[in-house]
Amino acid sequence: MAIELRSGVKYGLFLSLAVVLVAYWLRSPDSSVLDDRLDAVLSSLLRAEQKVGMNGVSRPRVAIGFGGCVDIIVDGVTLLNKMGLKPTDQPLHHDYIENAEQLAQSFAYFFSPGAASERFVMNDTLFSELVEASRELPGNRWSIGGNAPVMASRMALEGCDVLLGGSFSTDFTDILSQRITVAGNTVDEPDIHLILEYPTGATWGPYTSRRANRYIVHSDDHNPYLDSMEQFQEKLNSFKPDLLVVGGLQMMDSFPFKKGEREALLGKLEKMLSSASPQTAVHFEMASFVDESLMSDLLEFVLPHADSLGMNEQELPNLLSLFRGSNLTVLSDPNPRVATVLDQMRELYRLVNQRHQEAGTGRPLTRLHLHTLAFQAIIVKRGSKWKNTMSATAKASLTANRHVCGSPDIDLSKARLIMDESFSVSRQEGSPRIPLKESRPISCWDEDGYEVCVAPVLVCTEVYQTAGGGDNISAAGLVLQI
Repeated sequence: MAIELRSGVKYGLFLSLAVVLVAYWLRSPDSSVLDDRLDAVLSSLLRAEQKVGMNGVSRPRVAIGFGGCVDIIVDGVTLLNKMGLKPTDQPLHHDYIENAEQLAQSFAYFFSPGAASERFVMNDTLFSELVEASRELPGNRWSIGGNAPVMASRMALEGCDVLLGGSFSTDFTDILSQRITVAGNTVDEPDIHLILEYPTGATWGPYTSRRANRYIVHSDDHNPYLDSMEQFQEKLNSFKPDLLVVGGLQMMDSFPFKKGEREALLGKLEKMLSSASPQTAVHFEMASFVDESLMSDLLEFVLPHADSLGMNEQELPNLLSLFRGSNLTVLSDPNPRVATVLDQMRELYRLVNQRHQEAGTGRPLTRLHLHTLAFQAIIVKRGSKWKNTMSATAKASLTANRHVCGSPDIDLSKARLIMDESFSVSRQEGSPRIPLKESRPISCWDEDGYEVCVAPVLVCTEVYQTAGGGDNISAAGLVLQI
């Protein structure tokens, strides 16, 4: 019996080993090839990023406005369930949120396609209840929020000296980098934004998210008024920035200003931008806008004074629709093809510069950065002040993974490529196709007066945080171009 037992054990061990070896043999080639491919892409992107450094040169000086907040980051579905909000049977777009039903409808509208969105909550009681519920959720996180502070933190991390315009509490400023100088008022209570994150495949009733993203709600008191602008402008001349960045203007979206109040604020901002030194580049970071009148004001007061624009795959068609004279595009394809995006970028670049030529004032657009989940694309005018476009595109791509995964080191076991194996440079018939080469994943080429660079993103599969992704990506790309 003992002999039979030992034989059985030996046979069982042999059979188990055989099964493991067969399984490994059957799947090893594909996984090995995939691992090698990801490794080659990462190595190439890192080489391109490291071609340009700031060692031995003076640190770039960047001025960034406006505003900021404290982000409370929670799982969106968990928060809605805690609030007792049932999944709606009617997903709807709302410009702003007045009650819980509208919140449920708006969340569902953007949740299924996995599109980023941000909405102002007019109901103070509802917003307070959401904040209290978020504070009670296990696993909630607090972080520095707002376009300007997030971009400032990234640029400081990358080695820049930064002037930040915003009104913050002392607790807020205490945790900022020592390379950041704040210009603005001190407030007792900072504005709070609730970040309702969700992963790919999350479910809420009948809805399933197609990609990881976030839905943001806020009810700001300070940010819509750009109340740090005066102090910011006072320090601007002596700071002498290489780059001036404007963001956070979506806080004005759907805000109940008094008549003429918003236009007066934007008029002051225009005056500040128009007085910027010609040696200072100006970048405007787009965001989620739904107020058509505000977008029209931005076309009049802000865009004419920007050399550079940054945006995502939702914001590009939204802005483009306004230039075309049609209604704003609230929801667009969250996973657009490269050719579609490049055609939209070319059209926006042309329309902005056409408007500049007709007006005869302001600055021409010389840089356009589009960040998507799958890839980064940058257009830069040849002979302009912007440099190192290929390295900047690589850095933007790498930063996308670093931020979303929450680590400066890229773990290939938590990454995948979703960009097509090859892409057409345009949707026009007969346009050339460019293959994705692992050894040279960044594709750059010249067109009519400008250079185009496209780089794949090693998409993070274990999401730590999507909020602030665009700000980190845009800031990282800008750092290498000034």
